Formats: sequence, structure tokens, C-alpha cells
Amino acid sequence: MNHHMQKILVTGANGQLGSEVRALAENYASAFELIFTDVAELDITSPEAVSVFFENAKPGFVINCAAYTAVDKAETEKEPAEQINHVAVENLTKASEATGAYLIHISTDYVFDGKKNTPYCEDDDTNPQSVYGLTKKRGEESVLSYSGGMVIRTGWLYSKFGGNFVKTMLRLGAERQQLSVVFDQVGTPTNAADLARCILSIIFKVAAHEKEFTGGVFHFSNEGVCSWYDFALQIMKLGGRSCKVLPIESSAYPTPAPRPSYSVLSKEKIKNTYGVEIAHWIDSLQTLPLFE
Repeated sequence: MNHHMQKILVTGANGQLGSEVRALAENYASAFELIFTDVAELDITSPEAVSVFFENAKPGFVINCAAYTAVDKAETEKEPAEQINHVAVENLTKASEATGAYLIHISTDYVFDGKKNTPYCEDDDTNPQSVYGLTKKRGEESVLSYSGGMVIRTGWLYSKFGGNFVKTMLRLGAERQQLSVVFDQVGTPTNAADLARCILSIIFKVAAHEKEFTGGVFHFSNEGVCSWYDFALQIMKLGGRSCKVLPIESSAYPTPAPRPSYSVLSKEKIKNTYGVEIAHWIDSLQTLPLFE
């Protein structure tokens, strides 16, 4: 590594993923200086603010964890979704390019229509079915216009931080006798701590010249496959909740934004390119401190 401490800028640092990166930061303190910003420290929707920040901080790497993720709300609140998921990403891309920083941007399985029944590869056609998916797709396009840009698509993210399906199930499981959960939407849960570890290990390998930086699109989720119903059953079991979980079809639970019915991601590319090891979703779920 060079004698200048490499700086990693983490935007959207108060979300699930940003918080998990923060939790791992001390493991990398000897190699990197990590800078964490959320909207209070840096408004990424402002091109001027971003440009000035990059000129001053000069990060070598940027991890953009910021996203507008209120999927159903985005159907009617298009503008905030567009600002955070697309405009802000455009700003970060331009500033990264201007200062020579590598940009790692987090995207989503919602860029696909979910009509496949075999795992999605990175070069499969995107066809977003929601405003959220569309704004995320536009953000991807910004990042991919830059040779130093990398998009990592993930899905079904949960963590000990923030709001997520696991926390909701544990709460409802304590309050209710029974609960209905959809069984015809299939994907893979992703422990945000695993994704955070993956991203930092990629940056470490690139900075240490163990691996060449390879941009473009990559997929990351935990291994295996399940429905939301199966996921809920496992959460109740691990959380010691006696709440009965019943399977229902998505048609019985309509939402403003359609969900992809199948969003299992192929992870071969990230494993082969960066030597990333990925845990099975059940094994990873069991490590969550919420169950201790």
C-alpha cells in the first residue's frame, strides 16, 4: 500500500449497510481512513456539495450505501426516489471520475421483472416494474458510464441496524398468535454484515494490489433460496416465537409497487473475480445478535 492512508468515503452511512460497514471499520483502521457521511454531513443530491467534498477529502474509494428504499411510497413520491437513487448517484459518479476515486454503488434485484425461474446473471436484461426499480436502474447507468464504477446488486437485506423484515417478524411474532406471509415470492435473504465484509475485502484486495479493480455489475446475496414464508418460519424458530406462520399468495396481499416473484441472484462472477466466499442464508441468519 502507498504511504498515504487510503481514504474510503461511505455515503448513506446511517442505513443498514452503512452501519454494518461502520461496525467493521476498526478491522481496517490500520489500512484505511474511513469517512462516514449521511445527509447531515453531505447532501449527495447537490452536485456542488459533492464536488467540494471530494476536492477536500480526496477519497480513493467510495461506497454509496445511500438509497431511497420506501418501495411503495416511491410509486407516488417519484421525485425523492429519483433524487437519491439517480441524481445523487450521477453526482457521485462525476466527482469520483474527476478525482480518480473508485465508486462502489449498491443496487437491487428490483431492476429485474422477476419473470425468470433460474438465477439472474449480471448481464441479464433489466426490466424494472416499479418507480423504485426504475430510479435504481438509472443510478446503475450513471455508475456504469465510468470505468472506475462498480455496481453490486443485492436483495432482501437485513441487519441488526435499522428497520427490516427480520425485526418486523420478531416484533409481530411476539404480539400475534398467527401471521400470513407470501410464499410465491422467491429470492435470498442477505445479511448486510456479509455484504459489508465483501465490499471491504474487495477494496482491501484492490488497494493491496492483490486484485485488479474490475468494474461493471456484480451480484451479491447469501447462498441458497427461499420464499418470504420460509424466511419468516426460520426467524420465528431462531427467535423462539410461538407465532404460527401461514403461507399466502401475493395476489391476496396487493401492494402499490409490484415485487419480482423470482429474484435469486447468481454470485459466480463476484466469487470468481474477487475470491469472495459467501455463507448460506440460514447459517448467516443464525449469527444475527438479535437472536442471542
